[in-house]
Amino acid sequence: MVETENHNHQTPPSQAAPPPAVVPPLGAARGPLFPPAEQLLQLHYCIHSNPSWVQTAVLGFQHYIVMLGTTVMIASMLVPRMGGGPGDKARVIQALLFMSGVNTLLQTWFGTRLPTVMGPSFAYVISVLAIINDLSDSDFQSEHERFTHTMRAIQGSLIVSSFVNIILGYGNVWRNLTRFMSPVVLVPAVCVVGLGLFARGFPQLGNCVEIGLPMLILLVISQQYLQHIHPVARPMLERFALLVCIGFVWAFAAILTVAGAYNNVREQTKLSCRTDRSFLMSSAPWIKIPYPFQWGTPIFRASHVFGMMGAALVSSAESTGTFYAAARLAGATSPPGHVLTRSIGLQGIGQLLEGIFGAAVGSTASVENVGLLGLTRVGSRRVVQISTAFMIFFSIFGKFGAFFASIPLPIFAAIYCILYGIVAAIGISFVQFTNNNSMRNIYVLGVSLFLGISIPQYFIMNTDVAGHGPVRTNGGWFNDILNTIFSSPPTVALIVGTILDNTLEARHTVDDRGLPWLVPFQRRKGDSRNEEFYSFPLRINEYIPTRFL
Repeated sequence: MVETENHNHQTPPSQAAPPPAVVPPLGAARGPLFPPAEQLLQLHYCIHSNPSWVQTAVLGFQHYIVMLGTTVMIASMLVPRMGGGPGDKARVIQALLFMSGVNTLLQTWFGTRLPTVMGPSFAYVISVLAIINDLSDSDFQSEHERFTHTMRAIQGSLIVSSFVNIILGYGNVWRNLTRFMSPVVLVPAVCVVGLGLFARGFPQLGNCVEIGLPMLILLVISQQYLQHIHPVARPMLERFALLVCIGFVWAFAAILTVAGAYNNVREQTKLSCRTDRSFLMSSAPWIKIPYPFQWGTPIFRASHVFGMMGAALVSSAESTGTFYAAARLAGATSPPGHVLTRSIGLQGIGQLLEGIFGAAVGSTASVENVGLLGLTRVGSRRVVQISTAFMIFFSIFGKFGAFFASIPLPIFAAIYCILYGIVAAIGISFVQFTNNNSMRNIYVLGVSLFLGISIPQYFIMNTDVAGHGPVRTNGGWFNDILNTIFSSPPTVALIVGTILDNTLEARHTVDDRGLPWLVPFQRRKGDSRNEEFYSFPLRINEYIPTRFL
């Protein structure tokens, strides 16, 4: 009985002990976490949404102005070495603009369908310099004859080497190569597309600091800071500040030129700063329609063709990284393999047309115009298609095109300081789809980024004015191929990153490499949004064989 009473006796419950303090592990995040985002959410217009027609036209003109800088740079670099005068330079610029307009239309309609401008590529410069040097010892009756003969040799090389990209693209070779690319490879490949062009930024700006530096500062202040003054001014400054700044600084350069500020300076400063040193306005024809074989019958020489083949390979690698950046800045998904391969094949067809119409170099996806998508936050495909109307119009009406082509190059260099940086940062954003804390990934990223910049810098520093690089064997064609490939930062970064990523514990680190995120986009039907962004217009895909889609 007592035992029962004791058993039923209720004792006061003991006070529960406080839970132990949770100590976060070393290195744990203490701030807000931002989950990965496949598409940028702060774009005003994505790939298939469009601003008003007036804004579309002004934005298209802005794309034309931005791509004009590279066109003028390449023509100014190559034409005098060929023996051409200001009139020849104006005609070369017209041919480059005309083909850029045609190729951009082809790519936005039947290629990647991304809002990318196809502009002249510096990847072909080494091969063109090799052709110029090879013909320098030949006897010609005049410098103009030497120029036309050189252009005919360039035409033949472009025509033959274009089949490299055609085979890579429509033979599905490029699609098979892209299967080895993971987000770990995309980071250096896209990042170096922008970082590798640093020599065209502040070093070119430094040729005329009093024009280039005000352009850079004015663009940053007006486009980024002044937009917050009033809500009405924000969209206008964000989208059109670039044109306004170009107008102000260009007028400032004209005032300095007329005032005589550059009368007693060295010749290089005059060429960079003065607004009247290009002689394009006086030498450009009023109306001139580029036509096939305008320089004469193409000249085919094996030694020239092999070097140009290396440039064609480089342009494919550079375009691939640019396409990934453009897709992200246009609010689209990453381009599938079949889209990339058809775009490279179409790029080869574009190079074939460039050889026929007499362009000085082949084309590639313009990095600066992709950066402009991010600067304006307008990734509309229609805007880029409208820009082709300006390219073709000003390529035909030469006097009007020459007026804008006389903008001093340091102004363009200041713009590139911003636009190339945006593309490089887009490459860095692909890190979010990988394991950032994997030492294996850190190793691949670091080595690929560093070698992607360091190796091309070595090749560029050891390349003379005649185009002879550090590889100097008895085979000139072999030298041209290697010197061209290893002078391209995106190509080197793509090669190094792909090799390391697919040989260092590749099978055991699939998740760390980000493949579960990327693989669905690489397949034709892996993601339902692929058809939305990349299908052909007007149901054209119903009439094209599947292997060519």
